[in-house]
Amino acid sequence: MGALQAMSPRGRIVLAISALGIVFVAFMLFRVASAPSYTTLQAGVDPAKTGKITAALDQAGVSYKLENNGTAIAVVSGQESKARVALAGQGLTGGSSQPGFELLDKQKLGSSTFQQQIAYQRALEGQIAQTIGQIDGVSGAQVQLTLPKDDLFADTKQPATAAVLLNADSTALDPAAIRGIASLVSSSVPNLKPSNVTITDGSGSMLWPQDGSGDTGGAASKPAAEARYAAAMQSSLGALIARTVGSDKAQVQVHADLNVDQSTQEKLAYAKKGTPLHAVKETESLKGTGGSTGGTAGAAANLPTYAQTAAGASGNSNYKRTTGTTDYGVAKTVTHTKVAPGAINKLDVALLVDKSVPAAQATQLKNAIAAAAGINPKRGDTMTQSTVIFAKPKPVAGPAGLPVPPALLGPLKYVGIGLVSILFLFFMTRALRRRETEALPMPTWLTEIEGPRPLAELEQTTAAPAPALAAVGAGAPIEAGRSTVDSLVQEQPERVAQQLRAWISEDPE
Repeated sequence: MGALQAMSPRGRIVLAISALGIVFVAFMLFRVASAPSYTTLQAGVDPAKTGKITAALDQAGVSYKLENNGTAIAVVSGQESKARVALAGQGLTGGSSQPGFELLDKQKLGSSTFQQQIAYQRALEGQIAQTIGQIDGVSGAQVQLTLPKDDLFADTKQPATAAVLLNADSTALDPAAIRGIASLVSSSVPNLKPSNVTITDGSGSMLWPQDGSGDTGGAASKPAAEARYAAAMQSSLGALIARTVGSDKAQVQVHADLNVDQSTQEKLAYAKKGTPLHAVKETESLKGTGGSTGGTAGAAANLPTYAQTAAGASGNSNYKRTTGTTDYGVAKTVTHTKVAPGAINKLDVALLVDKSVPAAQATQLKNAIAAAAGINPKRGDTMTQSTVIFAKPKPVAGPAGLPVPPALLGPLKYVGIGLVSILFLFFMTRALRRRETEALPMPTWLTEIEGPRPLAELEQTTAAPAPALAAVGAGAPIEAGRSTVDSLVQEQPERVAQQLRAWISEDPE
């Protein structure tokens, strides 16, 4: 406390600022160290399932945050196992539990050739499963490969096969995505044909190979097409809602009835005017003279009597007859049309709006949703709107702070301690140096001594006893002077030493 009082005001200010700086740095280090760090639990999540995943995590009491626009979910470090168990209980496990090529990093030095082959096969299976899990609509996959051994004879060599189990339901998958998965697996394994790849879903339905009609075996094409169309429509309408009133102010649900029947139409059309292709013309004529009433030989004798009379009356005959036949080619058009499935039979859209949204804005939102969804009343489409009170989202547990990886917490603590020590030493050294350079005030008892004085004079000065010490005796004044000097040496040793050094350095007269 005496050292603090002996410091100058400027030194006290510097010391106070240093103390405040140390407290601030310690507070920041404590906040960084206590802030929760997050670990990515799932990546490439279908936005349609994000709400279900967050609801399961809230129910399990796991702190989380959304990343990559809602397609990735990160949880607080240390709660990964609890989060996986909670999601597995709800059937929302994402990704693949099979390890990939990181297995090859753990190879031992003395592993045999068989162990290396098994490790490579497991790594390849896990890598393919992780790749399949990144496809939209696939929440996870398990892959099993059968790799044949090298054989000298090609005719006895067994083909490679693959079995893929998808965790998702087949109704959420596009047939094109299933074909893509089969091609992906066959291209990842040497000498593996797409026909030797078997794909099934969680319900055990066969998705690949396909039959001759082009439909996946066991796949319900109508529910799958309707689910995909409804999901795509809800996603686009949800984006419209989020840009207008916010995602927590309104919700939309779409139900579609599609016509997935694939049909073929044939249409035949004829031209109005034909084109002559082949023409045939025949002309028949007959000429003769009369004058004889008797019959003549030949065909003329077979003529009726009135014909002979007429011919005889005129004296000659002239018969001519022309006939013709023309074959016309009529132009015709035959159209074969293959009607693609997917026509909308009926569309039902339900819109839920929070009570906090104004009525006029809710009406405008309803009209915009109806126009964006393509509601057609003549087709039987329906559009309903309901105003309800939305539930408030639960606050995320855990203090807010900057996410710091756990591996960096230890080094950051040591760096912070070193930084605080350096700052403390810097400011303290600076304050001590300033104190050393400050001019010390000269004590009054030293200013009264102008130069060296003989010992006799000093004894004469101290010989006059003070009134208070007169009763002590003859030796009291000397003892009082010694006690005064001793007290000065104890209280101000530096100043006494400085004055003694000044006396010693002075030249004697």
